[in-house]
Amino acid sequence: MENFVWTVGVIFEPQYGYCRRMLTKVNALITTIDDVYDVYGTLDELKLFTNAVERWDINAMEQLPEYMQICFLALYDSINEMADDALKEQGVHVIPYLRKAWADLCKTYLQEVTWYVNGYTPTLEEYLDNAWISISAPVILVHAYFFVSSAVTIEALECLDKYHDIIRWSSMILRLANDLGASSDEMKRGDVPKSIQRYMNQTGASKEEARKHIRFLIRETRKKMNVARVADSPFSQTFIGMAVNLGMMDQCMYQHGDGHVSQSSVTKDRILALLVEPITLL
Repeated sequence: MENFVWTVGVIFEPQYGYCRRMLTKVNALITTIDDVYDVYGTLDELKLFTNAVERWDINAMEQLPEYMQICFLALYDSINEMADDALKEQGVHVIPYLRKAWADLCKTYLQEVTWYVNGYTPTLEEYLDNAWISISAPVILVHAYFFVSSAVTIEALECLDKYHDIIRWSSMILRLANDLGASSDEMKRGDVPKSIQRYMNQTGASKEEARKHIRFLIRETRKKMNVARVADSPFSQTFIGMAVNLGMMDQCMYQHGDGHVSQSSVTKDRILALLVEPITLL
């Protein structure tokens, strides 16, 4: 349900039901693979998994342990099915763009694990240069483009491939907001230190001072996002709106801690009110 709520916040209009269903699948795959890297996989296993995703080769699955084989096969089949739909509806072969987005995500996950295993402490800048991709927003938005675009253009594909500023700033906002709301819970589950801890270690700031600095970075990134959203781009207003909304959904999901995985009563109540309980008409 949490995975679906994200999609409602990103694009709520009735005609985009297919987009919401597919992005819910993407969110579920991201959540699962994130835990594979953070909690379950060894460094050697994760290198093999990352290589399999980068090659996008079903034969590469044979090198993986059984639990990773299940995960890779689910990813491979789900994304290929979405690509088949895009080919039928739009006549565009989108697998190269989707597989690149997943490979980039897995490589950033692997980088975080490598840092952790080697005991390396990156600077805040090094961390964010990797973490704006590892938050998974680029994967989400690359898929979203094909779910809502009726006319795919070469210019737009090039911008997707290079992660246009619309994607980058949305991703950075989501990363910083996630770190504000979820960093303590994620570290307890075995994840690496986040931007708050990086800033504290780098500057000697207190936790509250670090949180204040991250909130400042969010405000500054929102300014960059506002510039990007009105600049010339090959993207439709629908897609730009999705990128903006993704960067705003953090205020809902991370307002009271990690609303995505913590099963908090606040998140549960919001989901029930939004999606389950009927609205009384007076």
